[in-house]
Amino acid sequence: MENLINDGAFLVDVRSAAEFAEGHVNGSVNIPVDQVQSQLAKFKDKKHIVVFCRSGMRSSQAKSTLERNGFTNVTNGGTWQSVNSFINK
Repeated sequence: MENLINDGAFLVDVRSAAEFAEGHVNGSVNIPVDQVQSQLAKFKDKKHIVVFCRSGMRSSQAKSTLERNGFTNVTNGGTWQSVNSFINK
């Protein structure tokens, strides 16, 4: 996953806006999991997409939603802290 991040992956935090406001990965975008389906245009033309949340459950749902809509370049990054650890190296 680190190579995807270093390659400029689209980092999407699928937690709620309130959770995002409490702390998030620098450079990430907040699209709550229940809005992914209605925000598909934001994912178009991205080379790599990394989705993540608090525990990995919502990002798994978001990955499934994106894959059902034809996206093949989606990685479940798990927790936002895990993704953050790669950013802050």
